[in-house]
This record gives sequence, structure tokens and C-alpha cells, in this order.
Amino acid sequence: MKILILGATGFIGQAILQRLLADGHDVTGIGRAPDRAREKTPSARWIAADIGRLSASDWRPLIEDCDAIVNCAGALQDGWSDDLLATQQKAMILLYEAARASGGRLIIQISARTGGAASALPFLATKRQADEALAACGLPFVILRPALVIGRNAHGGTALIRALASLPAVVPLVHAENPIQTVALGDVAEAVALAVSGALPSGTDIDLAAKDSVTLAELVRLHRAWLGLAPARQIALPVLLAKPVAIAADLAGKLGWRSPLRTTAMTVMTEGVVSTRPRPNGLSMSDAATVLARNPGGVQDLWFARLYLLKPLAILTLSIFWLLSGLIPLADASAAAAHFLAFMPAPAAMALTLGTCLIDILLGLAVLFRPAARRAMLGMILVSLAYLAGGTVLEPQLWLDPLGPLVKVLPSLMLTLMTLAILDER
Repeated sequence: MKILILGATGFIGQAILQRLLADGHDVTGIGRAPDRAREKTPSARWIAADIGRLSASDWRPLIEDCDAIVNCAGALQDGWSDDLLATQQKAMILLYEAARASGGRLIIQISARTGGAASALPFLATKRQADEALAACGLPFVILRPALVIGRNAHGGTALIRALASLPAVVPLVHAENPIQTVALGDVAEAVALAVSGALPSGTDIDLAAKDSVTLAELVRLHRAWLGLAPARQIALPVLLAKPVAIAADLAGKLGWRSPLRTTAMTVMTEGVVSTRPRPNGLSMSDAATVLARNPGGVQDLWFARLYLLKPLAILTLSIFWLLSGLIPLADASAAAAHFLAFMPAPAAMALTLGTCLIDILLGLAVLFRPAARRAMLGMILVSLAYLAGGTVLEPQLWLDPLGPLVKVLPSLMLTLMTLAILDER
């Protein structure tokens, strides 16, 4: 079959794409930036597109040769580059319209449990509207609602669980005793394969979850053992302490960072992640312990877990460092410009001082915006090297200064390189 996968570069989408290719299907993946996915999986065709911007007429040439469409696209919360209404609701309704006009296509929707405490939030409300529109549009469809998805790799909530599990000595948790049902990433891909083959009949709407739930505390303990770490004391924190964290994560979301600690996720966790529909017949769902045992952890997993929570701190540290390096000299610009008076006239020295301060401030601000972060870090590296070269040529004695104004650039440069190395999210 010819199958189109929306969101094929994501955590779930990539696994589904690999499974359908292995089954011998002709697969095309859509993603906003599929360049890396194209290199990893050249056997699939790839289309770069933002589905939230596609009209019904734009959809038609994309689906005209397809037998089935698998929708894995979505986001947790609105942000700098995420518009849930456009992506999860409007785009889907336009897709259904195009599919009907093209004679009908099987639509397999990766959705979520859309009821509960977070049901009114955009993440679940837009999914619910899209699901209802799909069920009413007359197209053949299957809706799959995975619980917390666990696989060999990690993203979002599962990445956060690994990070919490790696904390030294003490693990602080909110909602520690709330139940969580999990589903293996491979089982989600298996369910899609069954839907494509027709083994799941049109109109199927099922939850995908292992039979037994675990508490968040138990899930963290499982992951800690999987990472090869000794048990650690867990501390249950009051829910009120989660609110400032969620607010900070929401702010980061406005800047393009997709944190799993945003308000939507925290609201969902107030009642846990539990299946409400009957378990699907003919589908065997592996529990979390089985999934982890099947995929032994390595040192790279421990590195990832430990760096996950350090990454935002590193970015914030870089921002503060560069902002201060640009703002502090402005408190006495004449004194700062005095360093250049031996090499140029006073007006040029002042202009150079103000220019370098402005560059530092702009870099400190730009690194906070996810779409600009990579270029900002590359700029930091180039500017740092320029400062080192200029300082070495103009005032080499600064290398021997007790306060180490040039020496201190080296750890900043190394922090930038290391943060740049872990910037990618998928």
C-alpha cells in the first residue's frame, strides 16, 4: 500500500514509518524539517511541509496516490512554532475534505484520551474536535489513543522521567502516587500496521495501554534501575510547587522550547494517565518493565538523562553571561573604552565599545529563542574567538591578569560548544 504519514519525523511517527517500511509498504513522510530523517531513512519519500498552513487544494496532490494516511502530527501546547488549532484541528478537517473529494482514504489517527481534567485545554480540545469530525465525515477511519509511550529512545514525558530517575541521592516528585499506564512504542506501531491491513475494522476507536498501571514513583524507580543507578530517596512535593515550574515552562514554550513540564502536562498528571476504553482484542501490550528489559540501557542513556535537565540551565547561563558582559560595561562606557585608546581615537574606541556591548546583548537574548538558538551559539563561538584573538594581539598581558579576563572566555566557549552539541530535540 501507499501510505502517507503526517508528523513522520516525531517520536511516534518515526517508529510507525520504520514498521510500515519493514512490512513492505510504499511510505511517504511529511515533516516541517525532514532533512535529517531523509538521511536516516532514504527508503521513504519525504515532503517538507507545515500541515497547519495547507489548504484543501494543497492536500489533494499529496494524497492522490495514497491508500491510507496516518496522522502522528501534533504538539502539547501552543508556542512560538506550534499552533494547535491550525495543526490538530483545522488541518485535519481540510485533509478529510480533500480525502472525500479524492474518493476516500483510510485515515488512521494517533490521538489521546481527550476527557478528564485537561479536556478543555487546547491540546485535548483540538484533538477531540478532529476525532469527532473524522468519525462524522464518512471516511474509513481508525482512532488509536496511546497512553504514555515508552520505547528505546525517549521524548517529552518519557525523557523527563529518565532525567528524574538520574538525579543524585534524592528524587523530588509531584503526583508521585498517581497511576500511569504505559504502552510500548512498538505496540503502537503494531496497532497501526493492523489498521493498515484491515485487521482493525473501520470505526475502531481504542486506547492503547498495558493492562496494569504503575505509579509515577514506581515508573521512576524502574527507569533508575534501567540506568544502572542505586535506589534513591523519593520526596513527594506539594502540588503548589509545580505551578511556578509550569509557568516558567510555559514561558519557555512561548520562545519555542517544548518542555514536558508545561501546564497541559501538569494538568493531565493531576489524575494520572489511565485508559478508560476497553482493551483492544488481539493486541498484546507490553508493560513498562518488559519494554525496559527488552531494551537494556547504556551509558549514552545515562548521559542523556543527566544532561536533559542541565540543558535549559546551560542555555540560561549562556544568556545571563552574555547579557551581563554587554550590560556591565555600559555602566561606565568611558572606562571600558579606555582599553582601546592606545590603538585608536576616542570616538572610535567608544563606538567599538558600544558595538561589542550591543553584540553581546543581542546574542544573550537570541539564545533564548529556540529558532535562533543554534545561530546565536555559533555567533557566541565566533565572537569569543574574535575577543581572544583581539585581546591577545592588543593586550597580551591580560592572559596574566589575576582576574583572568581572557582565561574566563575559555570555559564559556566550552559551555557553548557542549550546549550546541545537545541542542537537537529529535
